[in-house]
Formats: sequence, structure tokens, C-alpha cells
Amino acid sequence: MSDWNTRTKLVHGGTRRSQYNEVSEAIFLTQGFVYETAEDAQQRFLKAGDDEFIYARYGNPTVRMFEDRVAALEGAEDAFATASGMAAVNGALTSMLRAGDHVVSSRALFGSCLYILEEVLGRFGVEVTFVDGTDLDAWRSAVRPETKAVFLESVSNPTLEVIDLKGVAEIAHAVGATVIVDNVFATPVFSRALELGADVVVYSATKHIDGQGRCLGGVILGTREFIRKTVEPYLKHTGGAMSPFNAWVLLKGMETLDLRVRAQAAGAQAVAEALDGDPRLERVIFPGLPSHPQHDLARGQMGSGGTVLSIDVKGGQAAAFRFLNALEICIISNNLGDAKSIATHPATTTHQRLPDEQKAALGITPGLVRISVGLEDVGDLVADIRQALDSTV
Repeated sequence: MSDWNTRTKLVHGGTRRSQYNEVSEAIFLTQGFVYETAEDAQQRFLKAGDDEFIYARYGNPTVRMFEDRVAALEGAEDAFATASGMAAVNGALTSMLRAGDHVVSSRALFGSCLYILEEVLGRFGVEVTFVDGTDLDAWRSAVRPETKAVFLESVSNPTLEVIDLKGVAEIAHAVGATVIVDNVFATPVFSRALELGADVVVYSATKHIDGQGRCLGGVILGTREFIRKTVEPYLKHTGGAMSPFNAWVLLKGMETLDLRVRAQAAGAQAVAEALDGDPRLERVIFPGLPSHPQHDLARGQMGSGGTVLSIDVKGGQAAAFRFLNALEICIISNNLGDAKSIATHPATTTHQRLPDEQKAALGITPGLVRISVGLEDVGDLVADIRQALDSTV
């Protein structure tokens, strides 16, 4: 399987067939498993084999197919699937940290990631230092000999800053810290995170992997030792397991993942280029535009600008709301990576709990709108956005 190309891995990777030799992966919708004898049960609990299962919280054949397929795509040794993307972020961090540990994190993060770092880890005695993720000197100044981990979004949400993964990894590894990357905006299709030095990669599978607005899911990828000796014990005892049904839905989503994401990225590039310089906008933020501060880094690191752009509507929140309410094709929601184009107002939704001064520092202005480009006709999307912008002036 390691010799297969991406689309082949996405269709066939990790497949397990039952005695019926089904074409579509089976859903093993069971919470437990039967043992022939008491001795078999004892042995299974002592050491379960690669294709042996105990309880759905510990593992399941359908979930394991999903884990194997994602690991093959990412080039990771192993993976553990979780109930949601945030369960993956929490599991990756909390499973390896304890009171007294030190973490360095980029400052520009999704609101729930900030909550875990600021509130959850802080509550249990983990010290977290936040830095400007695009400034390698800031990372150098923040890490210490005792730093246990660094955490970052490879492309930040929603202002789309691109972080130099290789540079951060070199700084972190010099003090023995583990590099944990939330890689959602880069997508599994354009990811080179492990190659560039990440030790652990986290995805919300709810986003591009499902990509059709159906279910929650997350996954943590890394070395077999980290996944099975650090992540698995924590998650199987705290209960953040993925549902077998959701794993099956995500397996079906992966079959078309490469096709969908490449089409969405091409659409996002076209939309960004069409809107760039529009007088009704303060700015268009998209890593695929030459005007983006990390344009060259994004091209070298991902080979793409991704599927999401942000626009800053002149006139602040009132104008942004008029724009959102006038959209006819793009829907208003807070997800991304979907087949449907989605517009979000981060300042009042995903990042609303942040103080105004913190929003300002992160570039989350009252007029900022995040647009996740879907699979609609690009001409229709551009026309829809332009007619909605007419309502702002």
C-alpha cells in the first residue's frame, strides 16, 4: 500500500472484508465482541492482535479501517480516530501533558483550541506561552529546555496565517519538544506536515474528509509508539471514541477526497482572484494570492492556497451582516471544507468569546467574513458574492 498513489490509497487503503467479501466497507455497528472461551477473553485483554477487538471504546473494525486509510494517506505509522476534531486536539495534548509541563503555541487559533490551551491545560497546571506563529524568533525566545510540546495550526483560522512548519520543528526538536500540528486548513490532500518535521498531526475529519455536512469525527496521527502507548490509553479510558457509523461515512468521503479538495482549492483561487482589489473590501486574505505575506511559504509547503479565503468588508459588522444576509448560494454556517460554500462571521460566532483587544491583535475585525469554497460553479459563486457586496454600499 505504501507504493500506491494518493487516489488509490483513498479508495482502497485499510480495507478489511468479512467472510462475505462485500464491495463497500461493512459497518460493524457493535459495542462489544464475543469470545469463544474465558481463556480467549483473558488473552484478548492481555494482548489484542491487529485484527482483534475488545470494546468499541477501544477499537472497532470499521473505525480501524478509517484509521489505517488516513494513516496511509498522511504517511504516518498509525492513527487513532476520535468523536470530533476537538476530541482529537484535546486527546493529542492532554494525553502527553501533566502538571508542571510547558507548551508553546501560536496565538492565532480556533476558539475551541484556545479554550483547551488557556482554560483546560491551565486549570491542570500546564504552563502555556503564546507567540506570533509567523515569527520564528518568537518561537526561539519562547521555547525552554523543559518545553514538552509546541502546538500550532499550519494555516490559522480565520486569518489564514501560514506557519513555517520546518522552521518551528527545528526549533522545537532542538529542545526535545513534540510538534503537534492542527492541519485542517492545509487538508490531508496538500499536507506535507510529517515530512516537514511535525511529530503529531491532528484533523477534524468533519471538515474535508467528510466534506458533505453529515457527521463529526477527528483523528490523531503519529508514530505507532505515540498513538498506542500515549494516545490510546488516554482516549480509551476517557471515552472520546469515534462511532463506527461515522467511521463508515468518513471512509465513503475519503473515496472522493482528492477530487473534491482539488476542485475546491481551484475554486477558492479563482474566487480570491476575482475579488482581489474590489473597492467594497478592505482586503482579501488568501495564501494563493501574491499579496499574502506567506504566499511563497504556502506554495512551497502545500503547493496550494487551500479551500478557504477571508474577506474584510468595508463598513464593519453592519456591512458584513448585510453581505451575509444577501448571499443566495453561499450558506451561513460555521463549518468549512464542505461541498457547499459556507460563509462565517468569526467575530460573532467561532471567535466571539475572545475579548475585543485579542480579536484586534489576531486581525479578526468586525468586517471579516470567512468563506469556505465548495463545489458549485465558480462563476455562480463569484456572481453571488458580488451581488451580495452590492448591499454593503
